[in-house]
Amino acid sequence: MEFTSEQGEQQYAEVVRSADSLVVGLDFDGTLSPIVEDPEHAHIHDDAPGILVDLAGHVRAIAVVTGRPARQVLALGGLDEVGDALGEGGRELFVFGQYGNERWSSHNRRVISPRPPHGLASFLRELPRVLRREDAGDAYVEEKGLAVAVHTRRMADPGAAFRRLLPALTELARRHELVVEPGRNVIEVRSPGMHKGAAVDTLVEEQEAGAFVFIGDDLGDVDAFQAVLAHRKDGMPTLLVCSGSDEESALVDLADAVVDGPDGVLGFLRTLMADIDAARS
Repeated sequence: MEFTSEQGEQQYAEVVRSADSLVVGLDFDGTLSPIVEDPEHAHIHDDAPGILVDLAGHVRAIAVVTGRPARQVLALGGLDEVGDALGEGGRELFVFGQYGNERWSSHNRRVISPRPPHGLASFLRELPRVLRREDAGDAYVEEKGLAVAVHTRRMADPGAAFRRLLPALTELARRHELVVEPGRNVIEVRSPGMHKGAAVDTLVEEQEAGAFVFIGDDLGDVDAFQAVLAHRKDGMPTLLVCSGSDEESALVDLADAVVDGPDGVLGFLRTLMADIDAARS
């Protein structure tokens, strides 16, 4: 873990002292799971389930906040089993899927989800034509139910395809009253209004959080980072951790600490638990 400033070190120390009321929020892809070419094969890091179970004994609550559908994350992360283990200790795991539009918890094992956004079906009908026009017919289109993600990672020049598609898909989304969320060689289109920052606010309110840590890796986590910073301004101890990579450094300027991908995230969580134990002894 590398702190980006002396303030980051101070924030970390305050978070450790506030562990009894601490909520930890984590993105999935690039944070708990390595980035892979096929998003359907993005399984959670082998060590993550056990560490999440251990972490639950040190903090108030844990939440996975992701752009993926909740059911997909539950399957790829084995989070049902993690939830079973947490239930034995009276702790709770939350999954906020599709940027907070879907919700699951280890106490209430049902995914709560709204209807697909207005305009998504018509967007999908027009999408193939736009992809062909932008010489991106080979882009992988992932239908998520409440959103659509267009991946360029499998293409010969993913970066160039992404840059061609972003303005075209932004305009198409605007015409259908949808919003665009760019990421690592992926452009996601979804309904406006809900974002990861709103999920952070929900967790703070419902869990009566006295401290908050959020760990993310991509542009889709900016709203969560900004929500956490807003709570910091109100006096809450908080820490923002960027799971860095060579592909995307958009969060580094906002982060208090930077770690090296999922391995670094899990190393940070181990250190956090050890420091909480030391502070309590």
